[in-house]
Amino acid sequence: MTDRKRAIAILGSTGSIGTQALEVIDQHPDDFEVEVLTAQNNATLLIEQAKKFNPNAVVIGKEDLYNEVKDALLPLGIKVFAGENALATIVEMDTIDLVITALVGYSGLKPTMRAIQAGKHIALANKETLVVGGELITRLAKEKGVNIYPIDSEHSAIFQCMVGEFHNPIEKIILTASGGPFRGMKKNDLAKVTKAQALKHPNWTMGAKVTIDSASLMNKGLEVIEAKWLFGLKAEQVEVVVHPQSIIHSMVQFEDGSIKAQLGLPDMRLPIQFAMSYPQRLKSSFPRFDFTNYPAFTFEKPDTETFRNLALAFEALSRGGNMPCVLNAANEVAVEEFLKDRVGFLQMSEIVEQCLAKMDYIASPELEDYVNTDKETRIKAKELIY
Repeated sequence: MTDRKRAIAILGSTGSIGTQALEVIDQHPDDFEVEVLTAQNNATLLIEQAKKFNPNAVVIGKEDLYNEVKDALLPLGIKVFAGENALATIVEMDTIDLVITALVGYSGLKPTMRAIQAGKHIALANKETLVVGGELITRLAKEKGVNIYPIDSEHSAIFQCMVGEFHNPIEKIILTASGGPFRGMKKNDLAKVTKAQALKHPNWTMGAKVTIDSASLMNKGLEVIEAKWLFGLKAEQVEVVVHPQSIIHSMVQFEDGSIKAQLGLPDMRLPIQFAMSYPQRLKSSFPRFDFTNYPAFTFEKPDTETFRNLALAFEALSRGGNMPCVLNAANEVAVEEFLKDRVGFLQMSEIVEQCLAKMDYIASPELEDYVNTDKETRIKAKELIY
């Protein structure tokens, strides 16, 4: 790819995206090297990864796990840090070329901002960072001359369709959605669904939070907001279509009416590798798509009356300001409580809707406003539950 290996920092290396990013690095040892690994709780896997990939430094988020990680890795010459502040500062290391943000939820915002301030290019799998602070992040990236490469399969698809077309205005983008495990169900069916059912996605293997968001269509709503900031679009330029086969990962329609699509088997390693190696395409051993195994592609409109979250996300995007931050914080609380069996599947949308109605609107928020909005929305969401 180049004469020098690209030094990678993976924030959230023990999660679904982080482990697959390490698989990509393992396949391309001449192109990439691991500089930093971080994890929140999974000290055992973090230690195992560090022993294999020998990074310069690791961070364990949970401070009471520090000694366990330190005792295992310091004898190998690997620096060990702990806590939220360490996570935010580690990304500033001079030796890092690319930061993969694979943290879950709001926790990705501050480290991503610090990495951009330090002039690091970002491979972004943490959509909540742009949902919460899209205006701040994109403005800062522009000021610092930093590129943000999307890892989400849908946004990677848009990005891949845009390569060679950056001078051509987009008429609209079409984000595809599998429809999740409850596609076709109505509200009375959804009232009875269990956590176990919601965690079974038909096409993708993901972490618990993203899987629940996919089942409720909130994941697609967050992607709509993320797309607005990544590609400089208006809300009306983003369309969602349900495509149950999950082979077309998304499409771009240009002003002449022509549509480009990116296709492939559902495999997150492909968009991860593309973000890491851009503008090159590296050879991979990933399974290849065979058209004869998929004789038909089908498409349908999303049912936003049953799956309210997608409509709520469009509403938050249209209102702008701190409303996407409210949407995200309320949803994170709702999903957490659903996973603890404290709220039902349909109640998650009700909590988000009530928070959007009750929280104070801030038209042009700065970082402190986002931090306060996130904190206050979580308190409000919990009040609605307990």
